Amino acid sequence: MSTMDKDVERVLFSEEDIHGIVQRLGKQISEDYAGEGKDLVLIAVLRGAVVFMGDLMRAIDVPLAIDFMAVSSYGDKAKSSGIVRIIKDLDVDIKGRDVLIVEDILDSGLTLKYLMKNLSARHPASLEVAAFLWKDIEGKQAAVNPKYVGAHCPDAFVVGYGLDFAEKYRNLPYVGVLKPEVYS
Repeated sequence: MSTMDKDVERVLFSEEDIHGIVQRLGKQISEDYAGEGKDLVLIAVLRGAVVFMGDLMRAIDVPLAIDFMAVSSYGDKAKSSGIVRIIKDLDVDIKGRDVLIVEDILDSGLTLKYLMKNLSARHPASLEVAAFLWKDIEGKQAAVNPKYVGAHCPDAFVVGYGLDFAEKYRNLPYVGVLKPEVYS
């Protein structure tokens, strides 16, 4: 048992669950991007999506390229400031390419909506989103509807499999709900 496990209230998705989700998404993406004329580029939104993208790209059975972006809409606050800053931009040109943004978790989707608008202005052939988790927030609709969704999760503070609290817990091999006393 990890020393971090004591901070987790309950496990939502086990290692086996995660593997199944990634394999399902990889198969679906492979089918959708198979064939002549496809030029797939996976873009991970740093840092949380790195673990998911590492597994997902190995589950995709078509040629692909990868790149990374880092954005911030929080600054040093706990809630989004509403102002999105690109901290690390792409190194590859996406014009005319099939772009798939790989996200760890989708909640309000406001930052992702901004990112999609920014990337759309670069004229990709297509632009879609693969989200490992989609947080179910009662009474709210996300600003973006991803084409690929690994699983839905409750409106709780989740950690593990790349998801963090204060840059910790990303290395948990499962996704769990963090105990409120840890982040309160």
